[in-house]
Amino acid sequence: MSDLFALDAAQQAQPLAARLRPTRLDDYVGQQHLVGEGKPLRQALDRGQLHSMILWGPPGTGKTTLALIMAQTVDAAFITLSAVLSGVKDIRAAVEQAQILLGQGRRTVLFVDEVHRFNKAQQDAFLPHVEEGTITFIGATTENPSFELNNALLSRARVYRLRALAPEDLSGLLVRALHDPALNGMQLDAQATELLLNYADGDARRLLNMLEVAADLADVDVPNIGADLMREVLRDAVRRFDKGGDLFYDQISAMHKSVRGSDPDAALYWFARMLDGGCDPLYIARRVVRMASEDIGNADPRALTLCLQAWDVQERLGSPEGELTIAQAIAYLAVAPKSNAVYNAYNQARALVRQQPTDEVPLHLRNAPTQLMKDEGFGAEYHYAHDFPDAFVPGENYFPASLQDTRLYEPVNRGLEIKVAEKLARLRELNASSDWTRYGKRK
Repeated sequence: MSDLFALDAAQQAQPLAARLRPTRLDDYVGQQHLVGEGKPLRQALDRGQLHSMILWGPPGTGKTTLALIMAQTVDAAFITLSAVLSGVKDIRAAVEQAQILLGQGRRTVLFVDEVHRFNKAQQDAFLPHVEEGTITFIGATTENPSFELNNALLSRARVYRLRALAPEDLSGLLVRALHDPALNGMQLDAQATELLLNYADGDARRLLNMLEVAADLADVDVPNIGADLMREVLRDAVRRFDKGGDLFYDQISAMHKSVRGSDPDAALYWFARMLDGGCDPLYIARRVVRMASEDIGNADPRALTLCLQAWDVQERLGSPEGELTIAQAIAYLAVAPKSNAVYNAYNQARALVRQQPTDEVPLHLRNAPTQLMKDEGFGAEYHYAHDFPDAFVPGENYFPASLQDTRLYEPVNRGLEIKVAEKLARLRELNASSDWTRYGKRK
C-alpha cells in the first residue's frame, strides 16, 4: 500500500507537461502531416516497422513524446541520451545495452535529444550500429539538420519536420490539462485563455508550464484564473526566440525580404517580433546597414547614412529611444527605390578575380615614386583625368589588357541610379567613339 502512495506522490511531483504526456498515437497532439491516417509515420507504425530518423522542429512540438510512442508501438526498448550531458562513453554504454537486448530478441530505439550538439566524432559513433541494425536511431533537433548534422548520419536517417502546434491543437490540450486532478477543478476565463494561447506560440510545453504556474498562484477558494492573474504570470516572459537557431534567422530573413519587397508594415512587424523575443537591437541595426547597400544601393545613397545614424543612436541612447530610430530606418528602406546593381557588380567582380589569372597592373596605372621606377616606365603616359573636359579621358582603360571593356556595374532605372545610368551611358559612348585606346585598338 505504501508503494502505491509513493507512486502517486512521485506522479504528483512531476510537471504537468510530463503527467499529460500521451502514450498512444491517437492521443498525440498535432503533426497530422506525419501521423494522420495514411501519412508516412502512421503507415510505418501500422506495419510494425520503424527506421532511423531525425525529428526536426521548434521546442514543445512533441519530438520526445513522438519518439517514445513509436518505440512503445513496436514494443522496442527506449534508451534516451541528452547531447548536452552525454559523450562517446555514454553512447558506447547505450549500444552495449542494445546489443544485450537484441540477443534477447528485442529491438532498441536510441533517442538522442538535441543531437545537433554532438560533434562530428560523437555523431560518427552511431553509424556502424545503425548500419548493423543494433539500434534504431532517433535524433531530435531544433536546428536545421543540413547545417548541424554530418552527411554520413543524414544519409542513414530520414528527416521529418515537425511544425509549431496550431491554436486548435493547443486549445484541445488546454481542455485536457484542466481536467488534471492536481489542478483541483481550476478554470480559465475567456480572456486568460486567449492570453495563454497567444503566449504559448505553438509550444505545448510553454502552455502547460505557464498554466501550472498560474494555478499555483490562484486562490484555492476561488478556482478560477482571470486575465489579471495571467498577465502577471506572463509579464516577464518572452516569446519563443532562439538567438542563433533557425527561428532567429527565419525572422531576420522575413524582415529583410519585407524591406526588399517595399512593405514597411511587414518589415516593422518582424522588427517588433524580434525585439519581443529578446533580439539585440544592435544586431538588427547592423543587418539594416547591410540592407541599405544590398537592396537600395545608389538608387538612394541617403539610406546608408540614415541606417548608420540609427545604429549610432542605438549605441548612444539604448532602448527604447534607439529602437525607434532603427524602426525609422527600416521604414525608410522599405519605401526607398530599390537597386541591387552594386551588390551584383561586387559579386561579379569577386567571381572575376577568382576565375582570372593574376594579371599585372598596367604600367600606366602604376605609381612611380623613384627615378628607377620612372625609368622602367611606371606611370608613363598616364592621363590625369582632371586635365580633361568633364574629368574624363575618352578611350582610357583601367583594367588589365585581357579584361579591357569589361562591364560589371549596370544601374537600374530607379531612383538616383536613373541619373547614374544616364552618365555612364554618356561616358561609354565617348569611349566607343574615341579613335584611341590605351592598348592601341580602334573601337
